[in-house]
Amino acid sequence: MVNIQSAELDNVFYALSDPTRRQILSLLNEGAHTITSLAQPFKMSLAAVSKHIKVLEDAKLLNRKKLGRVHECTLNPAALRTAEEALHYYTKFWNDQLDQFADALESKSTDLKPRRK
Repeated sequence: MVNIQSAELDNVFYALSDPTRRQILSLLNEGAHTITSLAQPFKMSLAAVSKHIKVLEDAKLLNRKKLGRVHECTLNPAALRTAEEALHYYTKFWNDQLDQFADALESKSTDLKPRRK
């Protein structure tokens, strides 16, 4: 069972909350990239992109490897599984709640049918 009260999960959802970071993850889904190549599609400085990458790295959504002066990033899908498990927990909870609500509505609707004389 996933711990829905963990700092690790908070970091993952915080990292995913920004569209730039989600786009970086999408690029990494295609394969390894250097920070410079990750920065190219964005209209921001390399330093700004590096800050986004640091947030993703802190959330363990990506791995960074230093090759001389070049930093290569790869996607770490294991951290996304944690978020998926948390979402599944809530999905199951709300589906159960909605099923109970539907049952209650059905039982009330049969109780409210007009009586014939």
